[in-house]
Amino acid sequence: MEKQAAIKLIQETFQNPFEKGRFGLFLKELFNHIEETPLTVYRGNLIPDAYKPYVSTLDRIGKYQDGDGNKIDLLVVHLKKKTSLERARTMQRNFIAWYLNGSRGGEMKDAALAAFVSPDGDDWRFSLVKMDYRFEEGKSGKVKIKEEFTPA
Repeated sequence: MEKQAAIKLIQETFQNPFEKGRFGLFLKELFNHIEETPLTVYRGNLIPDAYKPYVSTLDRIGKYQDGDGNKIDLLVVHLKKKTSLERARTMQRNFIAWYLNGSRGGEMKDAALAAFVSPDGDDWRFSLVKMDYRFEEGKSGKVKIKEEFTPA
């Protein structure tokens, strides 16, 4: 993609209300190849109780796997309240962390690029949530694996 076309796509994507088609086009240009797998993954009773006051739906646009085998899901999370976009960043990160940890199907993911969209679609946030693991010695001397996420 030419530099001017890339600049225009970025401006149109991020300086306007959320539009799923435009966001999908941006993701296709961002990655060399995505596996398009549109799916409404979670809604209603499938959303854990802790997130029900905040999350309406979670849609997967596609999947990406890098050269090292890292799996990244490309997601759109529709929020229930406009205030959740600004005031609930930790909740958003924890919701995606729950998803990355296998949520329903048990398949672990390494990261997610997610668009968090307010109910009216005017405001939205683009976030990368990445899982990191490190070894930590517990009080008993046993080594445990500790999960770490990108900051909210």
